[in-house]
Amino acid sequence: MRVGGGELFYRRAIGLTDAVPILHVHGFAISGAYLMPTARRLVRHGVNIVPDLPGYGRSRRRGRPLDIGELADAVLAFVDALDLDKVVLVGNSMGCPVSLEVAHAAPDRVDRIVLVSPAGGLHNQPLPRALLQLFQDGMRESPRMAGVAVPDYVRFGPLNALRLFHQLTLFPSLERLVHTPVPALAVLGSRDPLMPGPPRVVEVARMSPEHVSVVVIHGAAHAINFSHPGELANVISAWLEGREIIDDPDEPGEARVFPVPRD
Repeated sequence: MRVGGGELFYRRAIGLTDAVPILHVHGFAISGAYLMPTARRLVRHGVNIVPDLPGYGRSRRRGRPLDIGELADAVLAFVDALDLDKVVLVGNSMGCPVSLEVAHAAPDRVDRIVLVSPAGGLHNQPLPRALLQLFQDGMRESPRMAGVAVPDYVRFGPLNALRLFHQLTLFPSLERLVHTPVPALAVLGSRDPLMPGPPRVVEVARMSPEHVSVVVIHGAAHAINFSHPGELANVISAWLEGREIIDDPDEPGEARVFPVPRD
């Protein structure tokens, strides 16, 4: 599909056509392919759409990587190109700040937002610390993730990846979440080194509005959409349906709602 002067590739998991579509937004330097395990499990909630953002995966290369604001503009242009009134956004890693920017720029186009492993902010600074966290996460992810991620990283280029990762570390994802204008669900992995510890999560969560919920999947690292798609889909499904979020004992990982002591 042609979007914003370039060809944009996307995948589609067919679901209910009369429901709000679910649009998945991938992380930095990688395509949307690793998001498909979760997308396929959410089809009962609507059509699931998984694009490769401009310059990523099978979409056309750009002269330079787009920054987070430009990627948010590209997501909105993609929504327009598909002639969609509203979408549910499910972002992972860098896809979280991109999704947050979309929600802030056009809240009337975003029904809800799910932020899976919302990286960025003080916990990821300075850059050497974030690089160490990224390395630690690589050691904790499923070995199968390397087969998906490495070819994408090589294609994107190490210098481009480093520049964009640095930008991601400077983005205040958790603080931006405090002011999100749409209902939001943050899903964190207990083994994710890029996420802050419970005291910082409590600090941010208690300042957030009532329409923000936080869930921790114990045993998961950063790429929850790939490593724990069943448990993640279980959590998202319950939240979309307004049900109590409880763990699915038949899926790897254990989901627990994070208690938010709001003021």
